[in-house]
Amino acid sequence: MTLTTLRLSRSGQTIAMRDQGAGPPVVMIHGVGMQSAAWAPQISVLCKTHRVIAVDMPGHGGSAPLVSGSQLPDFVSWCHDVVQTLDVGPVSIVGHSMGALIAGGFAVEHPDLTARVCLINGVYRRDVEAATAVMDRAAAIKAGKIDLETPLARWFGDTPIELAARAQVAGWLGAIDRDGYATAYDAFAKGDATYAARYADILCPFVAITGGDDPNSTPAMSQKMVADAPNGNAITVPGHRHMVNLTAPDVINTQLSAWLRMPATVKEPQ
Repeated sequence: MTLTTLRLSRSGQTIAMRDQGAGPPVVMIHGVGMQSAAWAPQISVLCKTHRVIAVDMPGHGGSAPLVSGSQLPDFVSWCHDVVQTLDVGPVSIVGHSMGALIAGGFAVEHPDLTARVCLINGVYRRDVEAATAVMDRAAAIKAGKIDLETPLARWFGDTPIELAARAQVAGWLGAIDRDGYATAYDAFAKGDATYAARYADILCPFVAITGGDDPNSTPAMSQKMVADAPNGNAITVPGHRHMVNLTAPDVINTQLSAWLRMPATVKEPQ
């Protein structure tokens, strides 16, 4: 998977991406602290039938950061700039964790450019306890106190496939740009309800997938998402946590392939 760079037409920012395959476009956005390489198990399968565009989120991998203080709508605008620059809409858009927040916001703001949306390990309307915990983590990261071991312990168990995935993720987390990470994490902490009231406007096929043992992006959150979206479907992967695309790649690939076969619904601009 070759990493290429692109200068966005509206903002002039540079992004890095992995662009592979041919056919209907699929845009993939990873979570905070990750890189587009995290989608390797999905790219290798989906590129056989689709053009897969996996992007490095701002301030991650090879992509330039957004300005400090940027919030979820700014990341959604960045995603729109990517799609417009590549001239690939309507797209099927997949996001993991923070990427799921971006993908959901994109589907809300740009229904004319969204054929389908899939949110993996997404967060949605955190309760008070969860919101307080994630805001505390965001404040610590902003203050320069970056603890990478705690999330790794939360995301992975001790099976062989989880340990292998944990080693990969530890490498990506260890290579993060601290300012870019802090900006993205703050937006992640504050963005779980930003577009939630408008999920009812998402008319395209909507799938929410999470791990049955994910303590933060819970199955209950996925159920709430799909209850609000008219064409929603929630899928829980038992025995897995926050990195299901790495720890249960065959399951995720099967679900994504089925999602991509669903008839697209694109809302025309008014």
